[in-house]
Amino acid sequence: MSQWTSAVGAAQLARQLTSQQPRPAGPGTRKPPAYRALADGIRLLVLEGRVPVAARLPAERELALSLSVSRTTVAAAYEALRTEGFLESRRGAGSWTAVPAGNPLPARGLEPLPPESLGSMIDLGCAALPAPEPWLTRAFQGALEELPPYAHTHGDYPAGLPALRQMLAERYTERGIPTMPEQIMVTTGAMGAMDAICHLFAGRGERIAVESPSYANILQLMREAGARLVPVAMAEGLAGWDMARWRQVLRDAAPRLAYVVADFHNPTGALADEDRRRSLVEAARSAGTVLVVDETMSELYLDPDIEMPRPVCAFDPAGSTVLTVGSASKAFWAGMRIGWVRAAPDVIRSLVAARAYADLGTPVLEQLGVNWLMCTEGWDSAVSIRREQARDNRDALVAAVHRELPDWEFDVPSGGLTLWVRTGGLSGSRLAEVGERVGIRVPSGPRFGVDGAFEGYVRLPFTVGGPVAEEAATRLAAAARLVRTGATTGTETPRTFVA
Repeated sequence: MSQWTSAVGAAQLARQLTSQQPRPAGPGTRKPPAYRALADGIRLLVLEGRVPVAARLPAERELALSLSVSRTTVAAAYEALRTEGFLESRRGAGSWTAVPAGNPLPARGLEPLPPESLGSMIDLGCAALPAPEPWLTRAFQGALEELPPYAHTHGDYPAGLPALRQMLAERYTERGIPTMPEQIMVTTGAMGAMDAICHLFAGRGERIAVESPSYANILQLMREAGARLVPVAMAEGLAGWDMARWRQVLRDAAPRLAYVVADFHNPTGALADEDRRRSLVEAARSAGTVLVVDETMSELYLDPDIEMPRPVCAFDPAGSTVLTVGSASKAFWAGMRIGWVRAAPDVIRSLVAARAYADLGTPVLEQLGVNWLMCTEGWDSAVSIRREQARDNRDALVAAVHRELPDWEFDVPSGGLTLWVRTGGLSGSRLAEVGERVGIRVPSGPRFGVDGAFEGYVRLPFTVGGPVAEEAATRLAAAARLVRTGATTGTETPRTFVA
């Protein structure tokens, strides 16, 4: 790579570096030199994708001032990174990040592993479960039967198939939220919905208030759109939304958008009660902020005695403040890339008009499949299967982690697909790096924050159960031992594991 394509400021890099927990020193080992610790910190940021490949790093003097270290320390760290292949330099052009030849490029989001990698690697990076058969097959069989009339058209439906828009509107109405088809736009997954909303409401440089932590892929989508993220700290455990903080941020920062996951928050699993939902809407309305509510986890309540609160949009009867995003990906199957937006009709018209310059519309066959599920008993039956899978996986994973890693702390959520785990003082970034060497892929806490927060956390999804959950906890414990002793060179070899 001959040139840099983006830049990282000294203050930003310093914040990310200082948020990292130092590598624990093993018994009888010395503290690493300052330059080595700095080089390791930058290397971790590159490997995790939090500093992009081909990003120009600050000049040595600038970074030294921001970190309050000597320029010699920064120069030695840069030289070590060049020797290891993580930095390239050219006189007059500066220094920019790289990866050594043969290494895969790091992902900035939480992309799933290719299926061919799953024989030796347990993938806890993606919070998604296998399809709930036989309902996937039946959905597509039903869709194929309904396809012929649509095949005689051009196939582009920018707002979505009328039948599916009608069905989604009816489902909201059944939940006590009167809705017309004109208030629905079908999208290519929830990510497609969020992309359309960000481009319509939050141009480059606009502020977006986000929970801290929040869903990593949405945070990255907003960054790529040029938004300025304003984090609002979540309370500890499952307490969730601190309304005093939200009111202050919305009042002082006046963000154009605010993004929340009120139903089994990703990653913490918190569930907002009705008082918090009402307060969020009132605070957003007072600040003139559009509140985007992600409902993708809303049907994944796992404990039988839980009483679900009303949707957030129930507290916005005029429809002027809340945009609701839903999806089939979590409740049904991630491969069914169908999402939707519920909003006021004028907002939907604007989203549809803007979509003409993006993807034109969502695939017809998948829309027919989701519509078939919702018109029959298929959707409720499939979601019931999904809840049972997630509940069993949750309980198995919780038991295995408690047994193998008793010093790791977490609260068990009553729904959703994720555990938010405090790692007993270990660096989540180093656990993620070492984990891949012992055969487990786990996302570190900083992926879910802004500017390097949550270094002491990892997210564990309920995607594996039974013996695989036990093996996952065993591999996490092996990674934790290596990090704790400072032996992060990958001395353990993962064994092939077949579920």
